[in-house]
Amino acid sequence: MNITTRGRWRGALAAAVAVSVALLTGCSGGASATSSSGEPTEGGDIVFLINSLGTTWVPNESSISSYQGNVWGQVTDKLVYVDDEGNVSPWIAESWEQNDDATEFTLHLKDGVTFSDGTPLDAAAVVENLDYWAFGDADKGIAAVGLFPKTYVSAEAVDDLTVQVNFSASTLGFIPTLGYHGSILVAPTTLALSKEEQGDLSNFVGSGPFTVESWADGDNVKLVKRDDYDWGPEALGHTDAAYLDSITFKQVAEASTRIGALTSGQANVVYNIQPSELSSLEDQGYTVGLPRYLGFTSGYRVNVNAAPFDDVLVRQSLQHSIDRQDILDTVYTDGWLAATGFIQSNVPEATDHSAEFAYDADEAADLLDQAGWVLGSDGKRTKDGETLSVTLYANPYLTTSASIDELVSQQLTALGWTVNVETYDVATFGEKVANTAATPLYETTRSFIDVGTVASILTSANKGEDWFGLGETDETLNDLRDRIATATDTDTRAAAVDELQTYILTQGLFIPLTQIVQRIYVQDSDLQGVTYNGVAIPNYYSAYLAN
Repeated sequence: MNITTRGRWRGALAAAVAVSVALLTGCSGGASATSSSGEPTEGGDIVFLINSLGTTWVPNESSISSYQGNVWGQVTDKLVYVDDEGNVSPWIAESWEQNDDATEFTLHLKDGVTFSDGTPLDAAAVVENLDYWAFGDADKGIAAVGLFPKTYVSAEAVDDLTVQVNFSASTLGFIPTLGYHGSILVAPTTLALSKEEQGDLSNFVGSGPFTVESWADGDNVKLVKRDDYDWGPEALGHTDAAYLDSITFKQVAEASTRIGALTSGQANVVYNIQPSELSSLEDQGYTVGLPRYLGFTSGYRVNVNAAPFDDVLVRQSLQHSIDRQDILDTVYTDGWLAATGFIQSNVPEATDHSAEFAYDADEAADLLDQAGWVLGSDGKRTKDGETLSVTLYANPYLTTSASIDELVSQQLTALGWTVNVETYDVATFGEKVANTAATPLYETTRSFIDVGTVASILTSANKGEDWFGLGETDETLNDLRDRIATATDTDTRAAAVDELQTYILTQGLFIPLTQIVQRIYVQDSDLQGVTYNGVAIPNYYSAYLAN
């Protein structure tokens, strides 16, 4: 048996502000302070202003959300903790073992852990959660967690603190995936509820350092400290109860209003504002958090079934048409990094593929010429009476998406494209763009904890997301998918990931833009001790107020 306990797996006025945050109880400061020794002391309440609280609180559907994920990260635990460099360390699982071909794992759980209703977080509860992540509940209309390994077969409670987990094929990334933000531990009493009841946050029971005291749908969620919590992840250097007394998440749609609340002392943290606002706030003494998560870079995934991208020459031209440095210089600050490939550079298996999508306007134009798209005297390209055109749909989940699309539109127009940019709110985007198979270019990114889960996304196999519309028709992509998914050692898998990046980029299936910072946090300097996990969610469990 190979024993692993931890390791690297690789204008809005002040009056408007006051009105919009009037329900926040007015407690953005608190009595907490550091002691004379510099150690954090307990107490204090913080207010977190967020632009959306999503549309559902069903755990399997909302736990990976950029919005609700901030709340779930405070009221739930995970079996392991994964940091922003892919390091895995114990949490509820104190240790684990796996067989040589990574088809069987044994988890040893921490003793004495309970959900907030007093029921034990034991092996039986873990089995229920594993099954829920893997299969969902079709009778209730609840889907599985998207990136949970499709090779999962079953789990059983060997005894109260031991769980054996079985897979149909090698699943090297199972342990890191237990730290994914979809893998939140939920009390069996909550899992037994109907979908509608699970969507009522007042019914939620978790084992995390905070519990839900109150909530109003689409408006606010107030969390309070759980006094008996003493099983935090060792990696955070703190295992007892949280220092803060409460966290109030308040939905405030306008970024200017959120900023006004922060600077007037009515909030401690604001989420998702434009990068152009950050320098001024830093100059005023506020702390900016720009965590990069483990996952894919931000870019366009290309639908090969939608003209004109059914032609590889057009896809390859697009790959070289975008001046990414111009995007970094125009839209972002120094906190953003250039993409070096299809996956983020902090993923342990990442390799540099920058040359495969380097900006080259001459090369891009030549490829369009080869594809038969003729540049007319009006600066537009046509072929057989058709205009070379594309619509870019700004992704509302990405703060800077509309600004990037406008810049890309200018760059493509210079090469003869006719470009339309459309923007929608979250609900309309989901209806018209995200859930429509005909969308030719879909600006997206995706977090993952372990690179092995890439295989479950790129094709349609095992209900995969089929990012490029290829189904299982591309033999090379299928082979790389399977080699990554079934690898039994990290070196073999890393080599296959390197090949995968080369293939996807040279085929123009994914067009990287930048390394992703999807979650932007600005906080009062008195709020200290905040860290971010591998999916860029803050840990307020270890945070405290100093003044």
